[in-house]
Amino acid sequence: MQQRPLILRLITRRELGPFLLLVAEIVIFGSIRPEFLSPLNIGNALDFTVELGLMALGMTLLMTSGEFDLSVGSVFGFSAVLMWTLKNSGATSLTVGFFIAMAVAALIGLVNGWFVTRLRITSFLVTLGMLLVLRGAALFLTDGFPQRTWSAEGSRLAGILVGELNFGKLHVYASLFWFIGLAIVLGYVLTRTKTGNWIQASGGNAGAARARGVNVRWTKTGLFVLTAMVSALAGIISSIRTTSANPNSGTGYELEIIAMVVIGGTALSGGRGTIIGTVIGVLILRLMRNGIVMVGVPGLAYNIFIGAIILAMVGLHATLERRRRAEA
Repeated sequence: MQQRPLILRLITRRELGPFLLLVAEIVIFGSIRPEFLSPLNIGNALDFTVELGLMALGMTLLMTSGEFDLSVGSVFGFSAVLMWTLKNSGATSLTVGFFIAMAVAALIGLVNGWFVTRLRITSFLVTLGMLLVLRGAALFLTDGFPQRTWSAEGSRLAGILVGELNFGKLHVYASLFWFIGLAIVLGYVLTRTKTGNWIQASGGNAGAARARGVNVRWTKTGLFVLTAMVSALAGIISSIRTTSANPNSGTGYELEIIAMVVIGGTALSGGRGTIIGTVIGVLILRLMRNGIVMVGVPGLAYNIFIGAIILAMVGLHATLERRRRAEA
């Protein structure tokens, strides 16, 4: 079979459309407001981008397997509340509280996976129920109020997760490198390993995957656990950075994260995913929010832009998919 020219392969890449949109976004906002590209603004934009990005990476693999998780925003808020409740009550140290919160997050993912794969209940219903359980638990633990303000200064754990770094005028947190590292690892796993093949096969055609020896049940359950754990990590990082654990934090994040993953090129129906595309999708939406505020567009209009971008990218991905099938 003759290999297609390089230019044609690039054009049909699912990441190309989002990448061009990201470049256009940077050029437009940078032209209107030059300070958009200043080190100070870039550092500020990256702070929150990393936290949503961590959750989006886990969601990418889960959606590639044909499932999704609506409880990620609640895990984000609940895990931080749990860790700081343990710390502030004197029950544990910050480090022990962190590992307990991460273990509980893994258990949450395991429960989600068990309901979906063993009881064969759709992930929409299972994770919607978990969303309500965890949000209620966070509100119960805190009586509906944010945890008191504290300082994690001097904590080794805080330094590892959210240590402040300066590169000239650019100020970033250590969490940026956790995000970059996880993106590289998961990108490699998805595209270069047997596990990645299993993930894509589970989402593409679960029946055929089982016939070829893929353990679809454990593959999907493992991804629910991964997604819950990276969501917990993101919530804990956010709580240390902002010195606040609000039981309502993370509300609405689940839909924005799914939008980031879909915009990046991962198929909502499963079977095809891209970590690179997700990173681009995360940057598109976070820089969009940052940019429209800087140029004077009311922040309430943000959802209009998100909706337009989703429609445009979904249409583009659908067109490219039809072209790929026609050429196959």
